[in-house]
Amino acid sequence: MKKLEALLEWGGVRKDIILLVLSGAALLVSILWGERLLADPAWVAIVLCGLPILLEAFIGLVTAFDIKADVLVSIALVASVVIGEDFAAGEVAFIMQLGALLEDLTVARARAGIEKLVKLTPRTARRVTERGEAVVPAEEIRVGELLRVLPGETIPVDGIVREGRTSVDQAVMTGESLPVDKAPGDQVSSGTVNQYGAFTMEATRVGEDSSIQRMVRLVQSADAGKAKIVGMADRWATWIVVAALSAAAITGFATGELIRAVTILVVFCPCALVLATPTAIMAAIGNATRHGFLVREGDALERLASVHCVAFDKTGTLTLGRLRVTGVLPQNGYQEDQVWAYTMGLEAWSEHPLGKAILTDGKARHTGPIPSGHEIVILPGLGLRGEIEGKTMWAGNLALMEQLGVTLQPEAEAFAGARQKEGCTLIYLAEKDGLIGMLALADTLRPDAADTVGEILASGVQPILLTGDHSSAAAHIAGQLGIREVRAECRPEDKLNWVASTQSQGNPVCMIGDGINDAPALRRAMVGIAMGGVGSDIAVDAADIALVGDDLRELPHLLRLARRMLFTIKCNLTFSMTLNFAAILLAVTGILNPVVGALVHNAGSVVVIVNSALLLRWRGRGAA
Repeated sequence: MKKLEALLEWGGVRKDIILLVLSGAALLVSILWGERLLADPAWVAIVLCGLPILLEAFIGLVTAFDIKADVLVSIALVASVVIGEDFAAGEVAFIMQLGALLEDLTVARARAGIEKLVKLTPRTARRVTERGEAVVPAEEIRVGELLRVLPGETIPVDGIVREGRTSVDQAVMTGESLPVDKAPGDQVSSGTVNQYGAFTMEATRVGEDSSIQRMVRLVQSADAGKAKIVGMADRWATWIVVAALSAAAITGFATGELIRAVTILVVFCPCALVLATPTAIMAAIGNATRHGFLVREGDALERLASVHCVAFDKTGTLTLGRLRVTGVLPQNGYQEDQVWAYTMGLEAWSEHPLGKAILTDGKARHTGPIPSGHEIVILPGLGLRGEIEGKTMWAGNLALMEQLGVTLQPEAEAFAGARQKEGCTLIYLAEKDGLIGMLALADTLRPDAADTVGEILASGVQPILLTGDHSSAAAHIAGQLGIREVRAECRPEDKLNWVASTQSQGNPVCMIGDGINDAPALRRAMVGIAMGGVGSDIAVDAADIALVGDDLRELPHLLRLARRMLFTIKCNLTFSMTLNFAAILLAVTGILNPVVGALVHNAGSVVVIVNSALLLRWRGRGAA
């Protein structure tokens, strides 16, 4: 039995093409000169294309009593040969092989974009030791080891740059079209390509924990066979086999014409029904991949088609997850440029995220020299103090100002109140004579967030905001995006409970998030979508779909694609069942013979596969 199974595994698309060419040529010869030859050339098609079908049916029946479409096809082939309809048998086998080729091509094209990730897995790495550099297999690298990456090489593991500067092509992981500059302290991901300079890095995540391997695991779990509707088609196929045998037996007994019974077996074959769902699912997965999504399960798209609302996390999902200075207010005669200079002079000594954000923005917006800070003292929970240009200055929060006895003028109080309502964080800069100025920092919206939410609303799906931020910040973001329902100050269990409660009321939820706190809700939702580029490992593992490039603009397309996929499956199933029953009626009345019946029925299978293949490049506009 194992030898038979191994015989069926060779080939793939190339095998299908070879068998089709030989069988097609044999059938053509059979039509033109079959009567003049000693043996009908149609037997070439029967042997090359029909024998694998017979073997699969035999193996399925013997090993698992698995009654599927190949059982009925096998019966039709044998019956056609028994009554001398060799060409009909060869035609059935040929068109079934053609259907197999189209299915293989559909699946191959659908998965081609994803499988490129597997090939990007680095095989070797340059380990740096006291003795020098040594090229070793990538799987031997351990956390903490130093590696050398040369220009043009693929980064073997995740890590942190320790020496050198370069630019890295991160398109495979983030979808970014331009290389990203890297300097000591910056993180780099496995599978990305070093463009220009050589650098030394420290390994932080290796083997199965690396970024590229995480993506590969997502790829390998994309299996259309998990879709619930596929199981339904399989069950129908089993009953159709029983019905076909019964109909053929009754017709043959009632009419006394064996050829009518054989024709029923030929046209009753449920191959189009069985092919209808998996080809549509795999084509849709391929389409989603081209637009930056990794679909872990085929039925995720099926479930996505039924969602009524999309729940968004805020930070890192609708926003960039990076603080930026959104406003500067100078006070007591100081200029805005001075506020920037003095604050940057102090924050250059700080490791606080707020300080780093001020320095990052300041480098782009402040053109003058930055004064050097001296005798910098960190004040935990408050800010910091230092000497700049002979003056003692403080930079920190409102509690620090109150501790220093700094009084805010009405203009400063108004500025602070307005910015706090927008969810901003305020940094105060002061000296002993009073307030020098204020800087407001906030997480900024993704450029594509507003358009994405608008398209989702237009498609009839309700967007919801679930965030752990304060209500004022959540309301400000929701107002900018046009989201009417907001749940603020949510803990992970709050998000989970809201999703569970909403779905218990018959409203399926699609949850979109990026952080560890989103993982429970992502897992519980009808469909969970993780921001794969910036998202945490736990969030990605909990989700059904990962958005690799964090490009929210593609989300409405995914929603429309899911609906289109379900519509295509329903069309395929309806068409295949209608064609089957129409052909059966014609076979019972004697209008169809086995040859024409095989052509009509198997042509239906080709139509179903081609219809599914159209999903590969489908790009709908507006509501699906």
